[in-house]
Amino acid sequence: MTTFRISPAVANAFPDTLIAVVTATGLRGHEPWPATTTALEDLERQLADNTWAPADEADPRIEAWHTAYRSFGTNPRRIRPSVDALGRRMAKKGTLPRINPAVDSYNAVSVRHGLPAGAFDLDHVTGDVEIRHADGTETFTPLGEPDTVEHPKPGEIIYTDTTDVLTRHWNHRDAHRTRVTENSTHVVFVLETLHATRDGHLLKTAAAELQELLVPHTDQTQVLYLTPEHPEAD
Repeated sequence: MTTFRISPAVANAFPDTLIAVVTATGLRGHEPWPATTTALEDLERQLADNTWAPADEADPRIEAWHTAYRSFGTNPRRIRPSVDALGRRMAKKGTLPRINPAVDSYNAVSVRHGLPAGAFDLDHVTGDVEIRHADGTETFTPLGEPDTVEHPKPGEIIYTDTTDVLTRHWNHRDAHRTRVTENSTHVVFVLETLHATRDGHLLKTAAAELQELLVPHTDQTQVLYLTPEHPEAD
């Protein structure tokens, strides 16, 4: 069982953090996911009809992440939070990327609610996962670049397991080792907000929507929540 943990230093720096941890066991990524296809197409139709648009950096949900990034030394206009980059891409292209059903599901939920989301293949995670400040000695191999090794800057917030870094800049980019593919059967999804008092209801709605997309294609799902007061979930 993999435990997810927020470090005391991150909890102190971001005391209103709320993270949903959604685990899916027995995931079936090779079958059709019609509800996910519909969710993607509905968002694209709404964007085309000008009845909805992705949150941009003027939105408080995105602005909060820009402020957080700056606090640990990352320029958020050069290295953008995942939901910001995804929303900008959608606004420009009019479509969301099609990767695989599990990834497409969390992308749809993420951009719809303006909340960062990501996922890890738990069969490739080692030990527990901690959200903490980097010390600069860690290694990171970016998604799609298996021969590249980076080192997070000291103070940068990362997800890490006992092997190396799973995401840089909190939620900017995932690692290649734990990427989710059609073959992944044991996956954990995370959705995040830094302002639970304002946006906690959005995050819980988003987690429920993600779980609804997953349920027809998995044997079991579970939703747990991380907060500074309850910094561990497994």
